[in-house]
Amino acid sequence: MATPKEHIEEIRTTKFSIGGKPNPLTEDLHHAVKNLSAELYAKDVHFLMELIQNAEDNHYHEGVSPKLEFVITSDDITATGAPATLLIFNNEKGFSPKNIDSICSVGRSTKKGNRSSGYVGEKGIGFKSDFLVTAQPYIFSNGYQIRFNEKPCPHCSLGYVVPEWVEEKPTLLDITQIYGKDSLPTTTIVLPLKPDKVIPVKQQLSSVHPEVLLFLSKIRHLSVREVNENPEHNTVTAVSISSEINFVTRKNMNAESYTLHLSAAENSDAEKECSYYMWKQKFPVRSENVVERRTDVEEWVVTLAFPNQERLHSGKSSPGVYAFLPTEMVTSFHFIIQADFVLASSRETILLDNKWNQGILECVPSAFMDAFRTLVIGSDEAPVSSLARMFKFLPIESSPFEKFNYVRDKIKAKLVDENIVPIETYTKQKHFYKPGEVSRLLPGFWKILTKARDEGVYLLNLSSHDGRKILNSSFDKNEYDNVLNFLGVKSVTVDWYAKCIQSSNLVDGVSEDLYLQLLLFVAKNWSSRFKGTNIKRIPLIKYVASDGTLASFSLDECAQPHPFSKRVVLTDSSQSNACSWLINWNKEFSFAANQFFMPESIQKAILCLTHKQTLMEWLATEVYVTNLSVYTFANVFCSSAKNNNKLAIAYAHFLYHSLSKGYLSTREVDSLCNSLPLVDNYGCVTQRRKGVLLPANVSKWADLIVSNPWRNENYVELGNVYLNSSSYAGQFTGSGMLKNFLTTHVGASDIPYISPPNAGFSAVNTPLTKDNAFLLLDWIRNLKYKGIHLPERFLKCIKDGSWLKVTINGYRPPSKSFLIRSPLGKILQNGSVLVDIPLIDENFYGDRINKYEEELKTVGVMSSCEEACNFIRRELMSRASSFTLSKNHVLLMLNFIQYLRRSLLPLDKFVNSIRDEPWLKTSWGLRSPVGTVLYDSEWQVASQISNIPFIDQSYFGEEIYNYKEELKLLGVIVGLSGNYQIVIEHLKSPSNLASLTAEAVLLIIKCIRFLNDPSKLLSSLKGAKCLKTNMGFKIPSECFLYDQVWGCILDVFNGLPVIDHEFYGAKIFDYKDELRQIGVVVDFGDAIKKFASLFKQKASQTSFNRENVMSFLSCCKQLKGTVYKFPSDFSTIIHNRKWLYTKVGCYACPRKCILYGPEWKSISSITCLPFIDDSDKFYGTAIHEYKKELKNIGVVTELKHGVRFVPEYLSFPSDSSTITPESVFCLLECIRSLLQEHKLSIEDDFRKKLSRNWLKTHAGYRPPEMCLLFDYKWRYLSEYNWKPEEEADKKIWIPNGTEGGKWVNSEECIIHDPDKLFNLKFYVLEDIYDRKLLPFLTFAMEVRTKPSLDDYVDVWNDWERSSEELSYDKCWKFWMFILKHLDTNTEKKLSERLIKLPVTTGSNEIFLLDKEDVFIPDNLHLKKLFEQEKFFVWYPQQNFGPLSISQLYDTYRKIGARNISESLCIEESSVVDDDGVELVQVDHNSMFNLKGLVKLILGFLACSSLKMEPDKRHDAVQDLLNLSFLETMVPVTASYSLSLSSGNIITKKDDKMVRWERQSSKFFIQKMDNSQRNALKYAIYFSETISEGVLCENHDFVPALSELVTLGFVLKFKNEDIEFLMETKNLQIFCEDEKFLSSAFPSD
Repeated sequence: MATPKEHIEEIRTTKFSIGGKPNPLTEDLHHAVKNLSAELYAKDVHFLMELIQNAEDNHYHEGVSPKLEFVITSDDITATGAPATLLIFNNEKGFSPKNIDSICSVGRSTKKGNRSSGYVGEKGIGFKSDFLVTAQPYIFSNGYQIRFNEKPCPHCSLGYVVPEWVEEKPTLLDITQIYGKDSLPTTTIVLPLKPDKVIPVKQQLSSVHPEVLLFLSKIRHLSVREVNENPEHNTVTAVSISSEINFVTRKNMNAESYTLHLSAAENSDAEKECSYYMWKQKFPVRSENVVERRTDVEEWVVTLAFPNQERLHSGKSSPGVYAFLPTEMVTSFHFIIQADFVLASSRETILLDNKWNQGILECVPSAFMDAFRTLVIGSDEAPVSSLARMFKFLPIESSPFEKFNYVRDKIKAKLVDENIVPIETYTKQKHFYKPGEVSRLLPGFWKILTKARDEGVYLLNLSSHDGRKILNSSFDKNEYDNVLNFLGVKSVTVDWYAKCIQSSNLVDGVSEDLYLQLLLFVAKNWSSRFKGTNIKRIPLIKYVASDGTLASFSLDECAQPHPFSKRVVLTDSSQSNACSWLINWNKEFSFAANQFFMPESIQKAILCLTHKQTLMEWLATEVYVTNLSVYTFANVFCSSAKNNNKLAIAYAHFLYHSLSKGYLSTREVDSLCNSLPLVDNYGCVTQRRKGVLLPANVSKWADLIVSNPWRNENYVELGNVYLNSSSYAGQFTGSGMLKNFLTTHVGASDIPYISPPNAGFSAVNTPLTKDNAFLLLDWIRNLKYKGIHLPERFLKCIKDGSWLKVTINGYRPPSKSFLIRSPLGKILQNGSVLVDIPLIDENFYGDRINKYEEELKTVGVMSSCEEACNFIRRELMSRASSFTLSKNHVLLMLNFIQYLRRSLLPLDKFVNSIRDEPWLKTSWGLRSPVGTVLYDSEWQVASQISNIPFIDQSYFGEEIYNYKEELKLLGVIVGLSGNYQIVIEHLKSPSNLASLTAEAVLLIIKCIRFLNDPSKLLSSLKGAKCLKTNMGFKIPSECFLYDQVWGCILDVFNGLPVIDHEFYGAKIFDYKDELRQIGVVVDFGDAIKKFASLFKQKASQTSFNRENVMSFLSCCKQLKGTVYKFPSDFSTIIHNRKWLYTKVGCYACPRKCILYGPEWKSISSITCLPFIDDSDKFYGTAIHEYKKELKNIGVVTELKHGVRFVPEYLSFPSDSSTITPESVFCLLECIRSLLQEHKLSIEDDFRKKLSRNWLKTHAGYRPPEMCLLFDYKWRYLSEYNWKPEEEADKKIWIPNGTEGGKWVNSEECIIHDPDKLFNLKFYVLEDIYDRKLLPFLTFAMEVRTKPSLDDYVDVWNDWERSSEELSYDKCWKFWMFILKHLDTNTEKKLSERLIKLPVTTGSNEIFLLDKEDVFIPDNLHLKKLFEQEKFFVWYPQQNFGPLSISQLYDTYRKIGARNISESLCIEESSVVDDDGVELVQVDHNSMFNLKGLVKLILGFLACSSLKMEPDKRHDAVQDLLNLSFLETMVPVTASYSLSLSSGNIITKKDDKMVRWERQSSKFFIQKMDNSQRNALKYAIYFSETISEGVLCENHDFVPALSELVTLGFVLKFKNEDIEFLMETKNLQIFCEDEKFLSSAFPSD
């Protein structure tokens, strides 16, 4: 197998022909890659997402925690002059040869076709997007050290994909120093950034979203940091992100759920964490959503993330949509959507109109519901109070994206139908209902319920009132208002409170304080909610009755001012003898006297009530005092008794005894009985009534009707309580005594004396016994005898009820039954073949039934022939509506009609009643006979164009033709003659009328001719391609009927479809009127309109060809002299549209065209006039045959009419000598004509054209304004832009004070010297001449405005030759000019011509030194080490930002300066080889506790995210146990050597304090004094050295371990301190480690 370097060389040789024959495809490949990389993303720095994506797609060794690290530095380690370098480190398996082949190609990703395998991107294209920020990306992986270049390779002329082997700059050592650890991860990418990309890349690195790892399955750690010599120069925010998964905890519904923990930190800020409930669900890909890029994917995997805490955002927006990596779409949802979306090229958004993405979004509502259901309902052990926060995940806010609002609406629709909302049960059992079934309570009422429950009130039936379920109290809070509004959870109705208070013992079962709180709740909400509701009907107000008992009354009873309110009463003085009577009854009624008091305990509690005033004001309106007589007492009590059955019964007894005792008169009793509340058999009290029924057990009506069916009609069935003997107020009522009272004064009655309401009763819907049937008939007879009109619905229910026994099928309604009479027999015999005839069963009823013939007729029993026919018809049609009539049924029915017709029996009603019903089987299915057609040969052509409902001949057979007359009676159409309307009514749709036969078209036209209203046919034909033309079948409105005279216009263009009269024959010309009706163009006027439209279209598309123009002009000639004239609007189109091709190279309208002739020759040589192109390539000379026609349509044919074209089309030749005098004279004549005859002025554009050199003068050709026709002298040269004709004449006078002056060449002068550096080199004219003269000198004498780059370089070279110290001002001005005008050319010129560069020392002196010996201080530590040396480049100290310094350093590098860090040789002093050094082996116990150190390291290796196996962590610390610790008095140092061009070497030493030599297992320590001055520095060096030695294969964990060891070192690694330190860091060791320590330290 080839080495990596050999592999690269093979690619360069075989693929890119380097060293071989040139590859002809390289240039095309170069442009393909360049365009792809440049257009890949809208944002330059989205290459960052590509790098993360590639890292996610990489492969990792088992047991490795995948990491991705971004490090940016200002060090130019690639020596490319980059102002900053970005390094990417990834601990993947590394690049394989196949990956290298891919990255050196376009479109050959190793990951193509692997979407279903979890690949996020495609390596080979994403990497090439790096060229947007770098010109030369480097890759170091698995032995490969290569770079690419965006510039074409000089060997193969191809950029971007040609690999180059990298030997140095950077070296692996360079990269390791930036990385800051001993060993590098497997793969490192180095990107020297373009200058204009540094800031965007830093911004992107600083803004890496902390949730970037959320949906990545591999990468578990991502970090961003900046490395500079001086950390204060860092501008990138350090970022560290980690993720940890609590793997699958639930699998169902083809889904899995788990919890993911994210932690992120920025700079030194505290780490922030958030856990996410993750729901991943699979959905099959629907075929209609498949796209080309996802053809191999069979399942969509939709993952939803629900953050349990505040999302990690670090001040950034929180994306709502991920395609493995975050997009920039903020959905406003409180959950995150992840799927394999198709992204826009910028990666910022998904493509919302892409059908693949739309298919995924269709799955999101289902996934959300499954996840949400699991979160809420699936949490078996979680209390209900913990579920409310889950509802904050609902998408209550609308999204700025319409497609996501659709998802939101779908989720909402699913939520509405889901049992998902918890209700209050006051038990541990959880219940969930749909949002629409759940209601909310007022907060004040929740407080009452909570206290009531504490006092022992039973509240488990809270959700049983009014059919509404009550929202759980932990959810019914203001903070969830938006969620509940989104779900549509409403508040309970006001009546619910009434039912709850009434049924939950909240009045009688609570303490006085809580009772008053309840009253106060009602009082506060009275005006806004409770007034006028059912709450006033519940017993709410407690009182002490006259007998001393405690009771309650409703607010309705207390409401004033109506007489039913409770009030304190006195007996009327006129009936003083009735006082004792009323008092006794008041004891019975208790509240009737209204002398009620609240209990003393409640009155006392009111005095202590906080809101006493509010409650008292409300209660004061409920109590009034009044005087009552017995009659008014009864009236008052009557209102009170209507809601209480006991009071109603007592009230009836009160009236009965008051009448018998004489306290009330008969008239008063009758008056009171009109409003007497009655108690029905259910114990309900009613006052409104239309009839009163005696109690069932003493009545006949109960035998027939069973129960009162007319409750809704206000018919009251008295309860049995009225029959009982009882005693009230000391008065005894015997059994049955009250019945007579009610019959006399209330009107209670029984069958057959009951007058029924206009309503039915259910008893007649079931079979009646014979006795009940006769009881019913007797009732009807009695009512008719009394002349009482039988109510309609009452009679109808008897007619339609199945209570009458018949001979067939048991019981039938009277309206469907027959009483046999002689004329009826024959019809019933024929009809019985079709249907069953129900006859009254006389065997059951006996002869007695015949005595009720009139009553039976009254209830609908049939006995006539007409009724028999109607019955048969109804039964047949009823059967037809339930199922299809069989062939036999239909033929028998037709035979029955034939019998009626032949028997001369009336059949119109029978036929008319069935002719409109759908029972006849046709080609359309079941239809009514009306409009149905009996098929024969006449209908064959008609069937081609019309979906006529033919009778199904194959179903009925030939037998159907035996009933033609009967079918005609039923409305069936027999024969085509005169029945064209049926053809049109069922005309096929326009799409089915395409490509019709000639016979079909002629039939259609004939239908139009013979129909009175052919509008439907015309409408259908107008959209059908039914007419055959020279262009195939077309719709009528597109077609033309050819005319012998004007038909020539139809030949001009190929796009006019003409009807094929050979196909239809000459007959087609007989139907011009009909063709015109369907839209065919048959008239010249209509044809010319269509032609004009096509003419206009062709002109607008500039698609007129030679044949079109010549044909049209020929047509114009042909129509001349005929009656056919072009309308004015078409003439306007002809004149104004551009359809004539000119020699100018474009189309023009006729009035802007010229037909060339001899008189145009002179002017044509100096103009580009729009002559019609009469060359052989276009119209040819034949166009001149139509001169008259062209002139008529506006073409200019004579010069005198074309003068107006000259200003616009004037165009002098570049060679003025070719302009003839004839052309000039012709032009001047045209100008004269324009000015005199046309009264036009010379416009600016024309004047500008005339300013060319076209007039010949003694000095050559000049424009008019520079010519002299008369001998005038010029005074002001500058006014006329004069210049010397000879270069030698360009002299400038330089005055010299009183000594005169001298003439100098213009090259020795400049206008301005802004930096004041050139006063010895040039004459600065702004210091000599007036400012107004300077523009003339610039123009006429061609003096340069400012010094050029070459001038600045010349000045620098002058300074180089001088040994003098350079001033700060000169140096500043020179380099500021260079930076301002910096480009590739400038850099090249400086590199070639500058020999020396500026250096400075701490004293700010500036000297010029050979550029080979000038260095850039890219490492601050080294700068400090060599700060006394005079070789560091100069840069401005003030008002000069880091970016400008970086740019200046980059310029120095390109000129020839070197980075100090890359120019040094480092040599560590060898302590072992130095014989003069005394090494003392020391006991580690004298310095620190080695066992404590080992224990701490084992705990870190076991419990950190490294989670190293026992054997591996024991091996890692084994070298530490084998160490010999040697102490030396000599400093442990490293030497840094710098070679200069002179041969001199500058050397500096640096103190390192400790060293671990692994090969010799020795650890050298520099002996410290006791001052503790460098203790921290010593501890840090010691910890770093130990950590790097232990983690030589896991360099990423060195910083964490080093920090831990530093803490331990300060504590001397004492056992008790180490125990506490490990406890605080959540570290521990295990049994294997304990055994290892015991073995390693047996004495301990």
